[in-house]
Amino acid sequence: MKKGKFLILVVLLLSILSFSTTIKMYLVTDYHSHALPFYSEGQHGFGGIAKIIAFLKEKAGDEDTLVFGGGDMINLGTPAWSDKFHAIEMPWFNNIFDAMAYGNHDSEYGPADFQEVWKNVTYPILGANVLDASGVPVFEYFGKRYLTLEVEGKKIGVFALAGSDFDSLVKPAARPVEGATFGDFMTTAGEIVDEMEAEGVDLIVFIGHAEYEETLKLAREIEGIDLIFGTHSHLKIPLTKIEGTETYFISPYQYGTYAAEVVVYFGADGEKSISGSLIPMDDSMPEDPVIANKVEKLQYELESDPEFAHLFEWIGDVETELSAANVNTGESVLGNFVMDIIREKSGANVALSTSSSFRASIAPGSTVYEDLKNALPYVNIIYVYEVKGETLEKILNHSVSQSGTGFFSQVSGVRFIISNGKATSIEVQADLECPDSFALLNPEATYLVATTNYQGLFAPGYKDLFAGLPYTDTGLDVQKIVKEYMQNNSPVSARLDGRIR
Repeated sequence: MKKGKFLILVVLLLSILSFSTTIKMYLVTDYHSHALPFYSEGQHGFGGIAKIIAFLKEKAGDEDTLVFGGGDMINLGTPAWSDKFHAIEMPWFNNIFDAMAYGNHDSEYGPADFQEVWKNVTYPILGANVLDASGVPVFEYFGKRYLTLEVEGKKIGVFALAGSDFDSLVKPAARPVEGATFGDFMTTAGEIVDEMEAEGVDLIVFIGHAEYEETLKLAREIEGIDLIFGTHSHLKIPLTKIEGTETYFISPYQYGTYAAEVVVYFGADGEKSISGSLIPMDDSMPEDPVIANKVEKLQYELESDPEFAHLFEWIGDVETELSAANVNTGESVLGNFVMDIIREKSGANVALSTSSSFRASIAPGSTVYEDLKNALPYVNIIYVYEVKGETLEKILNHSVSQSGTGFFSQVSGVRFIISNGKATSIEVQADLECPDSFALLNPEATYLVATTNYQGLFAPGYKDLFAGLPYTDTGLDVQKIVKEYMQNNSPVSARLDGRIR
């Protein structure tokens, strides 16, 4: 090639590169006060705030990078760290987060507590449809319910919304301001996207806080959203393009187990390409020494506090891992263990609970109450319903239809085969005293079905099927009866037995 032609090619290449841009984005979500490294996916040492801070702080220093929080930084009741220190970590993300979504747990300690936290963070908290008692948006910046962030000459539109379930999940006393309400999710989303497009943003990003199914609906019904970060549903989903749309989706699980990394390349022709991955916050990742020292001192203070000390006392030994693997798609060891206890304690034929009730595996070895509460973090009370066989079949079919989400059900006292999206060959335990007394489901028979107050009264789809059926509130707390079982039967174990195939 002649020298002159080579120089022309070099100039053209440099010209193209000068008009192309690469932007990186990171998100962690549903941290829920998991300050210490924890057991997940069969290994110790995942997560921990010192590790998360160290990783994100390094990324935040790059001019081509944005860092987000997906919401739910705290969790009333579990872990104990949350009740002791509330949202002490949120200011630790100052100069790291560019924005955070408001999650349904973030104001659980009441408006005054939330307002105090909000004053101490320097990054915006977003929630476009969170309204005060007068209907005015609570989270508004420069007259807008979203952010426009300029990075490498590109305008990035960032927004968040409270999911449609917030009204039932977030009690009036646990909202960010007195009298807060939640506006319509889809209507507000449409307004925000229209406003962003009118402003001429180059990329539209949703950072939370809504269930997986609702974000899929968001992408399919409202054009123009380039990227959705998955939050709220605690799902581990690598980067994928949502079918039938031009929207990408990525969800980094829970508690800081993973960070989502997304790279957006803007070509000189204006076209965008999006890639990404989930980065494990495992034992190979370094900790921020300053944060690690803070956590060590605070944890000692927590365990020394008489109010919380009992949570760190032994309740039993676990022989083999009580794994939450596959809890959203089929039978799981942890699900079998807990659901069998619920069914036996309540005296029901069948027991079922949404998989969202199971948040972590329990490691083999010595177990303290806090370990159990981390696996089953919610206060669920057992209700026993009188259910006709034909309705029980509908309930199981609804569960199967929710496979891959937190609304799939773990079960006991029933077994079935999933075929063509339905529960088939359903058998129910007929004799409460005989574990092997299974008989084919009788559509006309009445069965005693134990479930949680959440599933019976609030869970989408299920609440309609249970509505109007006679039930008994047993007053039994799932956490407490499982704790009692472990104390009385240590060492405990469980296994897969083919109840869901």
